[in-house]
Amino acid sequence: MDVLIRSTASRFPIPQPHRPFRTSLRQCFLSVTVRSSLSIPITEQKATHYEHLQAAVDVVERACRLCVDVQKSLFSSDGNIVEKIDQTPVTVADFGVQALVSLEMSKLFPSIPLVAEEDSGFVRENNLGGAVLAAVTDKSSISDKELSEDDVLKAIDRGGKDAYMFGSEPATYWILDPIDGTRGFVKGSGALYVVGLSLVVEGEIVLGVMGCPNWQDDTEIQGNDDIVARSGIIMISHIGCGTWRTRLWDPQNSNTKITHNWTRCLVDRFHQVHEARFCISDSQTWESLPLATQFSATTLATSVGEKQILLLRTCCGSLCKYLMVASGRASVFILRARTKRIIKVWDHAVGVVCINEAGGKVTDWKGSELDFAADERERRILIPGGGVLVTNDILHNQILDIISSS
Repeated sequence: MDVLIRSTASRFPIPQPHRPFRTSLRQCFLSVTVRSSLSIPITEQKATHYEHLQAAVDVVERACRLCVDVQKSLFSSDGNIVEKIDQTPVTVADFGVQALVSLEMSKLFPSIPLVAEEDSGFVRENNLGGAVLAAVTDKSSISDKELSEDDVLKAIDRGGKDAYMFGSEPATYWILDPIDGTRGFVKGSGALYVVGLSLVVEGEIVLGVMGCPNWQDDTEIQGNDDIVARSGIIMISHIGCGTWRTRLWDPQNSNTKITHNWTRCLVDRFHQVHEARFCISDSQTWESLPLATQFSATTLATSVGEKQILLLRTCCGSLCKYLMVASGRASVFILRARTKRIIKVWDHAVGVVCINEAGGKVTDWKGSELDFAADERERRILIPGGGVLVTNDILHNQILDIISSS
């Protein structure tokens, strides 16, 4: 197949339209050692895409470390914080993660395209290439050559809007959200943000990895939330093998090697809507959602009254809400689609496979599965009917009934 196969003189050539990738994934995996410190709990015998999962875990772990390193300098160097035209804060870490993932995955799987959030335009216009290069070089496993700014810029563009054109046939590609919740990233250690990477094979999301450096385990939640050290979390999922989580590092010293004990993730088992714990978008209010016609919301867990639901405080982005439902910390994440706000695939793809493999369910408000191929040409936009509903499955039909009747 003539799919992203190029001369070895250039790893990242000028993007041109290509046909969807249809070759066997094993044919595309190069014999390169994946050096992740995380030994995954899923065996090669059970996981069809074991090599891809192992590589994804490795690169997401290192991407999280990149984020933490950049964040440490965030508040002492104003040059590390920039804004896009839409006023969403974007940092050197955001571009650095996309460059890192692109470089690593193109080395291991050169024929699999990448669909990701950023392109290099802003980096070029604001002369941020050097800062992004420094962040990436420290975490990259590429040792056969010294990376240049041009390598990093081309790596970012490999996942950009014009890098690859799909068709109507099922395709295989990576989906990356370099930092979901960049507003949380710039707030500091108290807010959640997620690095999310998933693999779509012939139109089906087959695996996903989420890393949340600021995640606070239930056993760590005590005293002043602003000063409690956080161990972070990495969540992995493979179709047919479940969803699993472990901590990223020692909360007292992120450079200390730790033993990773994996825990199987299962959604909670609440059967009644009024018992459930809800997450909603940071940009939406409870009163704007259909369930508000039957239930009011409170954020006080100790005083949930009749005809009320518990609304959890979460910031920021969509993927941390998927992470909370998949880990059993929340029961429902509900998002209303709005005409002036485009829903992007990278805000949901990795979350969908993690929820499904943890026993939950994800649909639009009409009960249909999310169609990640609705945007046939670029595979970047979701068009869910009404909005997105993420639940523990038990509550799903009850909530769909409320939505349809409102």
